[in-house]
Amino acid sequence: MKSIWNGAIGFGLVNIPVKMYSATESSTLDLDMLDKSDLSNIRFKRVNEKTGKEVEWDNIVKGYKLNDRYIVLDEEDFEAASPEKSKVFSIQQFVDEDEIDSVYFEAPYFLEPQKNGENAYSLLLQALKKTRKVGVGTFIMRNKEILGIVKPYHDVLIINKIRFPEELREYEELNIPPKKVKPNELKMAVALIDLNSETFDGEQYKDTYSADLLKIIKQKAKGQKLKVAKGAEPTDRTIDLMEKLKASLEKSKKNIS
Repeated sequence: MKSIWNGAIGFGLVNIPVKMYSATESSTLDLDMLDKSDLSNIRFKRVNEKTGKEVEWDNIVKGYKLNDRYIVLDEEDFEAASPEKSKVFSIQQFVDEDEIDSVYFEAPYFLEPQKNGENAYSLLLQALKKTRKVGVGTFIMRNKEILGIVKPYHDVLIINKIRFPEELREYEELNIPPKKVKPNELKMAVALIDLNSETFDGEQYKDTYSADLLKIIKQKAKGQKLKVAKGAEPTDRTIDLMEKLKASLEKSKKNIS
């Protein structure tokens, strides 16, 4: 794996030098965009909107439009903004992870100790395991401030990137139904949830769509005719909610027995 950030974890007055690696990879198939007429690859160009000519990477700069004119930024400008955060993920507080709503969570990253940081790395890992806490802090990566938590994941430390509160949209414009529900329906729904509750096991969930799509691709490559089985369309609305809940409970009981 190739590291995407080199820096340190600030733990009190202790700095733990680390390298950061992406902990995830996409399971979707890498599909190319093609011209339907001759299946040529579609390529996107960086074009000057005034001249219509392609611009080389070396001639591209970043700028911010302020008072109808662009202010161009260079690497020194990015480094000058919050320089104390550019190389150190400084833990600002320790919290219980379940205090952070899952809506804030984004991507996880593995942390690997650099030379002379092994002992402090192990100490923080074991201390977080013992206290069952996670450390919250920020750092700069790719010219952007990242809010995240550092936590144990098996025998490795990870940083889990989380969203800033201002990144979450308001939901007041949505047509949300009233909170009132019928007591009997609620009781039945709770029973259905309890009956199907178990310990989470991520290993039982697989990306079957990509595998099925690859089978179709291989069939088409061999010139085989496809048999298309349409999925059942969801019903528009539930007419008798109680009857549906009862039927769901009976089905769950049969599956368990």
